[in-house]
Amino acid sequence: MYVVVLVTTKDKKEARKISTSLIKHKLAACVNIVDKVDSIFFWAAKLDQAKESLLVIKSKKEKLPQIIKLVRSLHSYEVPEIIAIPIIAGDRPYLRWIDAALR
Repeated sequence: MYVVVLVTTKDKKEARKISTSLIKHKLAACVNIVDKVDSIFFWAAKLDQAKESLLVIKSKKEKLPQIIKLVRSLHSYEVPEIIAIPIIAGDRPYLRWIDAALR
């Protein structure tokens, strides 16, 4: 099963570091970095907000435990956002490319 994994980071520098490592370790076929995302959330029992970068990671479900481990090891947050969404369908050539990139 193919997945999209979403991860927010404190800034673009951290996003690039995590993305590069995911690609080098063949845990992701592609990572998009969306910079300057406005996030609003509860943390430590109070309303908070931050300018963050968002990683959109294309991978496979079987790689998820390794993705989580790597992201946690490089991430500055105490509790980083790491959520996976299944890809229920996609263009076959693109999905085959993901397979090839992760080998």
